[in-house]
Parts: sequence; C-alpha cells; structure tokens
Amino acid sequence: MNVIAKPTLLPWAPENTGESNAAPAATPARARGPGLFEHIFLPARLAWRQLRAERARLFSAMAGVMFAAVLVFMQLGFRSALFDSATRLLTAMEAELFLMNPLTVASFRPEPMPRVRAHQALALPEVAQAVPVYLAQSTWRNPEDGSRRAIQMIGFDVEAGAMHFEGLDAIMPALRRVDAVGFDTRSRPEFGDVGRLFAERGPFEVQVGNRMVEVAGLVSIGPSFGADGNLVMSEVNFRRMVRERQASNTDLVAIRLQPGADIAAAQARLREILPPDVLVLTHEQLVAHERHYWETATPIGFIFAFGSIMGLIVGMVIVYQILFSDIANHLREYATLKAIGYSNGYLARVVMAAALILAVIGFLPGAALCVWLYDVVAGATFLPLAMTFERAGLVFALIFGMCAAAGLLAMRKLRDASPADMF
Repeated sequence: MNVIAKPTLLPWAPENTGESNAAPAATPARARGPGLFEHIFLPARLAWRQLRAERARLFSAMAGVMFAAVLVFMQLGFRSALFDSATRLLTAMEAELFLMNPLTVASFRPEPMPRVRAHQALALPEVAQAVPVYLAQSTWRNPEDGSRRAIQMIGFDVEAGAMHFEGLDAIMPALRRVDAVGFDTRSRPEFGDVGRLFAERGPFEVQVGNRMVEVAGLVSIGPSFGADGNLVMSEVNFRRMVRERQASNTDLVAIRLQPGADIAAAQARLREILPPDVLVLTHEQLVAHERHYWETATPIGFIFAFGSIMGLIVGMVIVYQILFSDIANHLREYATLKAIGYSNGYLARVVMAAALILAVIGFLPGAALCVWLYDVVAGATFLPLAMTFERAGLVFALIFGMCAAAGLLAMRKLRDASPADMF
C-alpha cells in the first residue's frame, strides 16, 4: 500500500511557527466628514465658473453691485460730512465743561444766557477759567466784487486758550487791535480770495455788516451747513460789531478746570450751585447735542439714510435677477447634481458663494471710485469728506447683506431642480 508522503514544510511556514494563515482583520476606517475645502472652496469654485461662463451677465451684476456701493458710500459720506462740519467749531473748543441756555438747539442759532453764570462758576476751586463765547451772523462784503454773503462771527477771549484754531496763535497779538478780525481761509470762495489778497496787501479793510473792520490774519476752521464762512475776533471787538447784544448776556461759557480735576464731580457741583436756566455739559455732550439737532430736527439725516436704503434695494433687485436667471438657465445641471447625490445644502452654498463673489468684485471698484469722488466733492464743497476703514467695513457689510438676501430669495428656484421632473 502506497503511503502519501507528507510534504516538507519550510521553517517559516505558519504551521511550524504557530501563526495563523488567516488574513488579519482589517481595522475599520473611521468615517471622515467633509472638511472646510469641500464645504466652502468647491461650491465657490463652481459658482465662479458659472458666473464667468456668461461675461455679459457677470458685468451687469458687477455694475449693479458697484452702483449700490457708490450710492451708499456717497450718502454715508455726505451724512458724516454734515455732522463733522456742523460740530467742527465745537470740536475745536478745548474746555472740559460748557454752560449753555437750555433753549439753544444749535450753535448757529444760540439763545442768550446771563454772563454772570461764568463768574458764578469761578466759585468752585477746581474751575481755572470761565470764558464767555459769543456767536452771531452778519453780512460780509466781498472785497473783489462787492457781493454780500452771511458769515459766522465768533467772539471770545483769544488769550484764554479755550479755542484752538489752526493759525490762531500766530495772529493772537493782532486780534487785540480795534476792529481786527481773523478770516477763515477755508470759507467758501464766494467770500473772495481773501488769502491771496492778504498775501499781496497784508492787513486790509473789509465791510462786515455796517462796519469797516481789518482782516488782521488768517485761521483755518472750515464751513458747515449752518455757516459758509467764519470770522474770529476778541470779545471787545465782537461787542463793537454787534451793538444790539446786551453786555450782560453771552451765548456759551467754556470752562477750563484745574489740571487733574474730576470732570464728572465738577459737573455735578456746577449743577448744584447754578440756577436751572443753564445746562452744564461736557465737551462730548455738547458735540452730541449739536449732532442730535442735525439728526432729528432737520430732514437732512433722514434723506441721506433713505438714499442709502434705496441704493441697497436697487442693488439687491439687480443681484436677485442675475442669480435667479443663472439658476433658471442651469436648472438641469443642478438637477443632475442632485441625482448623483449632492444635497440641497451644497447647492445652496453654491448660490451663496455666487452672492459673496458678486459682493466682493462689485464692492472693490466701487470703493476705489468713491475715494476719487470724495476728493472731488471735498474740493468743490469744502466739506470734510474722506474714506475711512470704519465706513468701508460698514458699506461692505451692507453690500454683502444685500447680496446674501438676494441669494436667499433666488434659492427658492432650486426647489424646481428635481431629477424626476427634469429627466
């Protein structure tokens, strides 16, 4: 009987080593969800390719977003210039506290208050100075063509240090002379080229109201919506020029405190010792009071805000039309993506990415154009118009919100992208 020989096994065979020849159980791979790349970049890339596929529609959307950005930039710029110019005179005051008649609604229309309140404020040991400030408007006769125009006059003790205008320190000795005034070189050109005349002639006479005064120097303040030009002068010269004012009244009192004095405590003490016919305001409160008048008591602030809202609405309608038509033209492609497993959330991210892209590529040229427009308008109107990072960030947020709202409205069309209906 033949016996089948057992095959000789190699030394490293599993039977000799005791190891199992079964394949080791594979460790199950941990499921990894989609990362940031899949969530953001891929939908954005698809959105950009769709927008770029039709250049005419892309440029139309860019123009719509750019128009909205320019309109909002200009409206907010004008609004800011209004408030900055209206409060420029008050901002230049360097006092810590101010006394004002409660009936005064704006600096260009002050209500008189007893001048004795300044002397009463000096009773506090922490008060170093109490400087009366006089405000009035008169007519300026253009020294070149003889035309007349209203101008703001500001009278105060020029040596007290309660005001800080550019050029004031240089002409302070000259303002002590009788009927000497300092002219604001940033006044509108309708007052004449006073800066050139002063450089050619030196101090010269000009008519203000019914009185001849001497332009003894130049300062730099700037016009506002309440006054197109300014004159600064000493308190004595102001009384000479505005004789109908009672010497016992003033329009504003600027209070300088001792170094290191507590402003809040001094304000509380002044409110205790002074009669209720005056308000005691800090510098910030005085500026806010003036700003509040232009925001609420005039229609200008509402008009600028309404213009900004209208610009955003127009831009949103344009972006909505572009996104809606883009979805409608690619409805079969969206249905195909749904059929192969892409979710509604992914398609929604594509639409929102398209809205973000339109916001960016429309905002950037709009911001660049507004930087140039600000310079042009500032040179023509003498208003403090300048681009700021805060305003640019606010406008971009508004533009992005506008495009996002248009994208949310346009996403309703994705409901029609059903594979069963398309194929």
